[in-house]
This record gives sequence, C-alpha cells and structure tokens, in this order.
Amino acid sequence: MNHGNLLAISDLHVAYEQNRKIVEELRPRTAEDWLLVAGDLGELTEDIDWALRTLSRNFAKVVWAPGNHELWTPRQDTSGLRGVERYQHLVRLCRELGVVTPEDPYPVWEGPEGPVVVAPLFLLYDYTFRTSPRLSREQALAEAHEKGVVCTDEFFLFPDPYASRQEWCEHRVRETEARLTALDPDLPLVLVNHFPLVREPTQILRYPEFALWCGTERTADWHLRFHVEVMVYGHLHIPRTTWHDGVRFEEVSLGYPREWQRPGHPPTVPPRRILPR
Repeated sequence: MNHGNLLAISDLHVAYEQNRKIVEELRPRTAEDWLLVAGDLGELTEDIDWALRTLSRNFAKVVWAPGNHELWTPRQDTSGLRGVERYQHLVRLCRELGVVTPEDPYPVWEGPEGPVVVAPLFLLYDYTFRTSPRLSREQALAEAHEKGVVCTDEFFLFPDPYASRQEWCEHRVRETEARLTALDPDLPLVLVNHFPLVREPTQILRYPEFALWCGTERTADWHLRFHVEVMVYGHLHIPRTTWHDGVRFEEVSLGYPREWQRPGHPPTVPPRRILPR
C-alpha cells in the first residue's frame, strides 16, 4: 500500500524569480504526498496567494505555518492589514484553498509505521535567545543595533492589537501549549514551526545577535514533553538535520538565490522528505 510521503520546505521567498520558478516546478513523488510549508512564502499578499494556490494544486495536502515575512506589512502591500488581522486574513485564504493552518484541527497522516499527528504552529519569538543570560531584553536589542544586526521585523512586523511582539508570542505559546497537551500522548507528532523550538540551531549563525528573532526559551522542552517524532522548521536559511535529546530537527529552507547558489551550500533539491524515514 502506498501511504505517500511527508515532504517539507520553507523560506520560498517567491518575490525572487529564481525561487518562483522552483515553486512552479515543485512536484510530489507520489499522488498521496503532503507538503509541509514552514513559512516565509513571501511578503506581499498576492505573492503568498500565488504560492499557496500553486502548491495546493500539486500536492494532496498542504500544511502551512506562517513565517515572519508573511506577517510583514510592506508599504506596497495592497491589503494594508497588520498584526493579528493580517494573520487571520491569511488563515481565511488558506481555508479557501484547503490548506491546513495552525488554527485548524491537526490532521493525521497515515504512514507505513502508523498514524502521525501533523501540527502546524505559530509561536513567534520573544527575544529570549540572547548572546548572554546577563543581558536584559533591552540590553540585548541595544547590542544588536550597535553591531548593525537588526531583523527587518522591527520595521514591518506589527503586533496589533498586542502591545509588543513578545506579548503576542506569549499568547501564541500559551494557546498552542494547551492544544498540544490535549492531544493523545500515544500518537507521535510532527511539529511544523517557522522557528526552531530550541536555541541550539542558532549557535552557528554568522551573526549570533540575530538569534533574538529566532524563537523563545518557553518551548525549550517541548520536544521532550510531547511525543515529537520530528520538528520541522526554517528561518535560519541553513538547511540541515540535527538531533537534540534524541529528537530529529529538520531545517528545510530554500532561502535566497544568493545563498543557495553559493559554492559549498547544500545542494538545492527541495522538498525534503520527513517521513517515512
């Protein structure tokens, strides 16, 4: 019996023509394949719409977790939506296309070794991935600004109606934690989030200060507390497989053309097969 595959990709950034062509040509390996998309399709709502429509036509099921870029409100974006309102707009778009979002019931993928719950997450970050535990959030941000390492989110990702991105993150973590806790603990999980659940993957960043915009310490034990088979993420633009406490973490980003065309970069053969192993 052919169960199909769980495939994954992230950071498609379809504003770049080379990346758009890759998305147009992405195809499943079997007719039953699911595609897990760990965020950063693009910035403009029309680009996000195009990418979701293209992918949903070609794969049996698409599961989407938002990245930081989808949540930007660029000046040239036709919707003009900000924060939670923008996110909800994207969720409605996904539902029109049959794409699973973090607001939907988590689907169950029937693999050759049994069922697996696929859980797309939307958690954001709260500036707790600091270069030193002695630094306060304000000091860590000041250090990043002094070194010229500042994520563009600071200018385009609005938390409305929350007072801050970290407050929005706190709400998302609390809500998601409750949902995961309520799941059947005997069923293994594939978690899909734009940011890694633990800070260790950020330790190879060229600019360590950028880790501030890469996750939250509040999820540091989730891969142990919950029955996690694989954790799928993107954002870092460093595609690789790592293991943390015996749990497999897969960074599945495509990234920008200047990155994936660079000599020595891992070969670009998207998407990555997550299961079966």
